[in-house]
Amino acid sequence: MKLWFVVPVAILLIILYLVAWPVPITPTAWQAPENIGYTGDFETNSELSSAEMLTLGEHYGPEDLAIDDQERIYASVKEGVILRINPNGKVEHWAETGGRPLGLRFDTKGHLLVADAYRGVLSFDPQGRKSILVDKIEGQPVVYANAVDVGLDGTIYFSESSVKFGAEANGGTFEASLFDIMEHGGHGRLLAFDPATGNIRTLMDGLNFANGVSVSHDGQSVLVNETGGYRVLRYWLEGDNADTTDVVIDNLPGFPDNLSKGQDGRYWLGLVSPRNPVLDSLSNQPFLRKMVQRLPAFMRPKAQRYAHIIAFDDNGIIVKNLQDALGRFAFTTGVLETDDSLYLSSLHEQTIGRIRKFESD
Repeated sequence: MKLWFVVPVAILLIILYLVAWPVPITPTAWQAPENIGYTGDFETNSELSSAEMLTLGEHYGPEDLAIDDQERIYASVKEGVILRINPNGKVEHWAETGGRPLGLRFDTKGHLLVADAYRGVLSFDPQGRKSILVDKIEGQPVVYANAVDVGLDGTIYFSESSVKFGAEANGGTFEASLFDIMEHGGHGRLLAFDPATGNIRTLMDGLNFANGVSVSHDGQSVLVNETGGYRVLRYWLEGDNADTTDVVIDNLPGFPDNLSKGQDGRYWLGLVSPRNPVLDSLSNQPFLRKMVQRLPAFMRPKAQRYAHIIAFDDNGIIVKNLQDALGRFAFTTGVLETDDSLYLSSLHEQTIGRIRKFESD
């Protein structure tokens, strides 16, 4: 076969593939806010460069952390296991969820609440025995539970990142998140579950990858991260603004992941990776985003190794900004704050990061 024929045909096939090959996403147009980058409140620094690494052995992806009244730290890892780290550093295989555990919180009874991306919202008693709290909503399975917190009255608040791109059905939590964020179709929601009645309410929907959840310190509102929108939102539970929402922080320089209450009225937020300029530039070009999805995986935009956590107050004012641009410990999902340390969780690492608080004050 002559070259003059083969080359045009090959080019035509490539064009047809990029234009017409079926992909799971149907992108919608939106306008990403102009990225101010690492300036102002988010000025680049190396505050996390001295973080100590606490090894988890063969386990990896400690996506969230919680601590009990005996100062034992619990970590949710990719293998479907909840690890327990004793104060002496010993790591124990404490419980299994049967899925991919993500968000962790203790309730007032000392039970560990787990948002499992594959199995829904679970509860483990102090002996590690599992109960399923929510795995269906109106007869439909929960396909991507992500984060969980509990209110002063015992109400459990949790996020479902995407009702379209289930974590288990799409190759895992990270893979499903890429689909949802690339589509930007508003498939995420924030929900409230009353364990006394079994009633479930949708507080917010239309979110672009709903992620970290934290009830406010005063219990009057609940915060939720919108990873695909680079922002933190608030749903008011009580007061004059009850049942309304507002924006707490907008135009973050990275993808927000977990939220947690800290000390002195702080909230901690992990930024798992810096924003990608290619994705931002294509935000209002759904056809081109679909073409990007057809590219081989190695050619698509990638998450960058970076460590970044921030703390803010109820008014959205940034009070802490800690980074490590070298990414020695990277893909930071969130923070567990104790009296003397900050413990860092991660999407992909085989360690937990720890930084003594006097080093960052």
